[in-house]
Amino acid sequence: MKNFFMPSADSPALQWLGFLLFLLILCVCLGAFVVWLTTSKHGKPKRKRKHRHHRSANPTLAQTGGLPPKRAPDELPPGP
Repeated sequence: MKNFFMPSADSPALQWLGFLLFLLILCVCLGAFVVWLTTSKHGKPKRKRKHRHHRSANPTLAQTGGLPPKRAPDELPPGP
C-alpha cells in the first residue's frame, strides 16, 4: 500500500478548506432564506383598499344636467 499525505489539523490548507465550506453552507442558507421571504405570503402584509362606491370620479354630462344653454355670439364668456 502506498502512503498518502494526510495533512494535519493545524495545516493552513485544511483551515482554508473548512472556512470555504463554512462560507458555502452560509451562502446556501441565506439564499434559501431570501427565496422563502420573496415567495411566501408570510413576509408581506395584506392591505385593504377603501372603495368609495357612493360617488364617481368624473360624472357624465347626463349626470350633471347636460350642457349649459347657448349664449349669443356677442356675449362674453362668464369670468372667474
